[in-house]
Amino acid sequence: MEVTLRKAGDVYLNFQAPPSKSYTHRALIAASLALGDSIITNPLEAEDIAATRAALVGMGVQIMEGDRCSRVRGTGGTLSCAPGLVMDMQNSGTSMRLLTSVALLCKSPVVLTGSPRMKERPLGPLADALTALGGRIEFMEKAGFPPVKVSGRLTGGRARVDAGMSSQFVSSILMAAPYAHRDVILDLDPGVASPSYLDVTLSVMEAFGATVEREGYRRFQVAAGIPYRARTYEIEGDYSSASYFFALAALCGGRVRVGNLNPTSCQGDRRFLAALESMGCRVSTPGDSVEVSCDGYLDGIEIDMSSSPDTVQTLCMVAAKARSPTRISGIAHLKWKESDRLESTTRLLRSLGGDVTVEGDALIIRPAPLHGGRIDPGDDHRTAMSFTVLGLSMGNVKITQAECVSKSFPGFWEQLAGQGLV
Repeated sequence: MEVTLRKAGDVYLNFQAPPSKSYTHRALIAASLALGDSIITNPLEAEDIAATRAALVGMGVQIMEGDRCSRVRGTGGTLSCAPGLVMDMQNSGTSMRLLTSVALLCKSPVVLTGSPRMKERPLGPLADALTALGGRIEFMEKAGFPPVKVSGRLTGGRARVDAGMSSQFVSSILMAAPYAHRDVILDLDPGVASPSYLDVTLSVMEAFGATVEREGYRRFQVAAGIPYRARTYEIEGDYSSASYFFALAALCGGRVRVGNLNPTSCQGDRRFLAALESMGCRVSTPGDSVEVSCDGYLDGIEIDMSSSPDTVQTLCMVAAKARSPTRISGIAHLKWKESDRLESTTRLLRSLGGDVTVEGDALIIRPAPLHGGRIDPGDDHRTAMSFTVLGLSMGNVKITQAECVSKSFPGFWEQLAGQGLV
C-alpha cells in the first residue's frame, strides 16, 4: 500500500486517540494470571496485541472477545502449556519481552521466536536476571537474542537488571513476580531506558492487587504469594499515537483536539506536549481531551526524551520545520526498536532535504529547506506515521508500506481520511 500526501493548510480538526498499546499488553497479562474472570474494556486491537493474546491462549488462557471488550478467564498463575509449545511473537518486542518471564510459570519448556527483525533485538540482560531468579534461558541461534527456550522455575530472590536498552526487561520480571516462590527484589543499574513505562507496569499491577515496593527507578520488591485479583479494567487512550495528531497542529498551523486521553496519565509520551509548548504551541486540556494550537512559527529546543521514546520521531518532524536548531538527547536505545530509528530518521529526513546529525545519544536537527520525496519506513509503524505528518505539512511525499501502521494504530489512515487529509 502506498499513500501520496498533498499539502494541508491550516487545520481545525478533532480526532480520537486509540487505546494504549502498553496498557493493553499489561492488562491482558495480569488478567490472565489473576484469580477469576476479568473484563478488559476498550482494549487496543492491533497486530502487537494479537501476538500477546495468541501467546496467552497458547499457554492455556481463555480469552473471549466481545464488543470493545475482552473477557479473560484467569488461571491463578497456573498455566497449561503443551509440551513443545512454540510461540511466535512476530514483530512485537513488547510481547517477546513481557512473556519471556511469564513462560517460566509453565511446567514444560517454551520456545519464543519472532520475525527476522525480532531476532536482532537484544534479550540478554533479561535472560541474565531470570537466570539469577531460577530460570533457564537457552539462546537457540545467536547468543543474547531470540529465539529462546525458557525452562526452569521462577523461584524468586534478588537479581540485578541492566535496563539500559529497554525498561521492558524489568517490566517482564515484575509482571510475573507475584507468582514466584519467594519475594522478588530487582536492583537496577543506572541509566534505565524509558523509565516511565515502569510506572505504567506498576499502575496495572497494583490495579490488579499486586504489592510492590519501590525506591524510584533503583529498586523494586514484589511480594510473592499475593496473586492478581480479577476485575474490570478500562484501557486509557494512547499518547504515543495521539502525538501524530498534535504534530499536525504544530506543523500545519491551526488547532487539533484529541479525545479519549487522561490528562494526568503516567505515560511518558505525554511529555511530547511540553516539548510542543516549549517550541511555541499552546496546549489545553478540556475534559478528557487535549487541544494543541499553533500559528506555525516554531523554535528549536534542547530536550531529554529518554522517557518518551515513541514520540521522538514525531518531535524530529516538528523540529525539521523549526526556525532554530533542536537537540534531542537520551535516545541511544532507539537503535533497538522495530528499526534502528536513529539511522532511519537521519537518513530519511536527509532524503527530504533535512539537516540531521547523530551525536552520541542525541539527534541534532538544524533548519533547512525541505522538499518532497519517497519514504520507505522499513516496516516500522512509527517511522511511517511520523513522516506522514511531515508530509502533510509540505506535500508531494509518498509513504510506501503504509499498511505497517496496523502494528499499533490500525485506524490511523481511516482517521486521516475522515478529516479529508488523505
